[in-house]
Amino acid sequence: MNDEPIDPFKDDPTAGLSDDAGDDDPSLDPLTEVERQDVLEDLADLEVYQALLGPVGIRGLVIECEDCHEPHYFDWDLLRGNLRHLLTSGRPRVHEPAYDPDPDHYVTWEYAKGYADGVHDTLADEADDPEPPGRPGSSGS
Repeated sequence: MNDEPIDPFKDDPTAGLSDDAGDDDPSLDPLTEVERQDVLEDLADLEVYQALLGPVGIRGLVIECEDCHEPHYFDWDLLRGNLRHLLTSGRPRVHEPAYDPDPDHYVTWEYAKGYADGVHDTLADEADDPEPPGRPGSSGS
């Protein structure tokens, strides 16, 4: 008789798999400087998108998965964590689609970029013409 506890994961085929599995795999190339810069820019963009879209009820981004061709819903913190992991490890995290997300609370990366560009353009136009003609106190019209 063996007094050691039974390992509940003894026959689990996924045992040992984690985000850190394979870090020593020589076939994994580190990010190039260009790839690294792209990830840093994505992180900066993500901060802007969250600041603009979070207050209007958008919880994150939806991204079409290249592997399974299904939409994957990522909240802001999860996406930020995935990008940071890619930056430090040079490889993406293993992922699964979110459980029963409400698609109305997620937008595509392209939508978020367009929204941010629109806000930027509007603010730039207002800075160029701070007081449109016809308003009280203006000399126009």
